Amino acid sequence: MTYDAVLCDLDGVLRQFDHDVQAEIEARYGLPLMKTAFDPALMLPATLGRVTEREWAESIVVALGGDERARRAVAEFVAVPFRVDEEVRRLLARAQERMPVVLVTNAMDTLEAHLEQLGLTYFADDVVSSARVGVAKPDRRIYEIAAERAGAAPERCLFVDDRPANVEAARALGMTGVHFRTVADLAVVLG
Repeated sequence: MTYDAVLCDLDGVLRQFDHDVQAEIEARYGLPLMKTAFDPALMLPATLGRVTEREWAESIVVALGGDERARRAVAEFVAVPFRVDEEVRRLLARAQERMPVVLVTNAMDTLEAHLEQLGLTYFADDVVSSARVGVAKPDRRIYEIAAERAGAAPERCLFVDDRPANVEAARALGMTGVHFRTVADLAVVLG
């Protein structure tokens, strides 16, 4: 099947974090950093643009007890390096020769700075950031916004994400959804 647009998640697909470093920080401090940081009660306000990344980090510190140990652990955790998956970038760039590529990401207010740091500021045809549009995956509206920005009907969009719930939400709108686990998952559909 051919598509009129590729809608692609950023984190866990194009941008990768060093999960070993995250686990090492968590183990060294003996604090549930991952569980706390990604608790929807703390994460959702940041991904909807209601609080800044800095305020989100402070909410993690508070949830972990608010002491200096928690503050140091969170500072290290939020500073974990990230990188571009170059194979994914190449596949998306090849697809972009034929159709628009739109990044669709649950992100915070720091997204633009992170894209610049990664050299991705002008990579995609558009970026739909949950922090900027006020809705986050798997809310159907973020997919509709992305399709509109791509200039494609939802049923003509390929949607790629590492989270099954986000893929299922895209499929519910008629998009072709791909659950990304490895580069091969993307290579198969983009040919």
